[in-house]
Amino acid sequence: MNVLVFAPHPDDAAISCGGTIAKLAKKNKIVVVYMTSGGGGSISIPEKKLAKARKEEVKKAAKILGVKKTVFLGEPDGFLEFNQKNRQSIIKIIRQEKPGLVFAPYESDKHRDHRITTELVLDSVWKASGPWHGSAGKTPWRTEKVFLYETWTPIQEPEHFEDISKTVSKKIKAIKCFKSQVKDIKYDEAAIGLNRFRGVMSGVGQYCECFEVKEA
Repeated sequence: MNVLVFAPHPDDAAISCGGTIAKLAKKNKIVVVYMTSGGGGSISIPEKKLAKARKEEVKKAAKILGVKKTVFLGEPDGFLEFNQKNRQSIIKIIRQEKPGLVFAPYESDKHRDHRITTELVLDSVWKASGPWHGSAGKTPWRTEKVFLYETWTPIQEPEHFEDISKTVSKKIKAIKCFKSQVKDIKYDEAAIGLNRFRGVMSGVGQYCECFEVKEA
């Protein structure tokens, strides 16, 4: 199975569902699509310099998690838009990669780039399945499910819990690759704390990632 993960910023995939990615990567092809450059992620580093650095961080994290392919759409960090260009890009990627499963951020995440990413993905998953937008590929592709992950805002009513106890160490190692980000905010500590909470409260495993499930 092919798996598509849409990440608003370069570190979001590792923080949110890195354990699940590493788990699925053992038997599936994982493709991660990064919507923005991540250039706005620092107050002290110039945007172009930071975007370049974060792209290198992605490569290191992807190798740890077993990601086979990364795609960078290069949209401006903090200014992602729901527009024709981005919708066409995502429809084209879906039709090319033919995913059996798609990941995107939780719809109520407090970060606007995250919410826009999910709007784009849900709309494009539907559009990719029908006889529309031939310029984005001539062969429709239907994805059965979209899993929405938690980053800034915990999911209020999780529907799926994934035991990542055996891959949580890879997840933390991958998050730590994003040195430009964890030096200011300890995302690794936040992630492992949330995953431990999810594990304890669900009873599914020692560490869990949870998701809201959308039928596409």
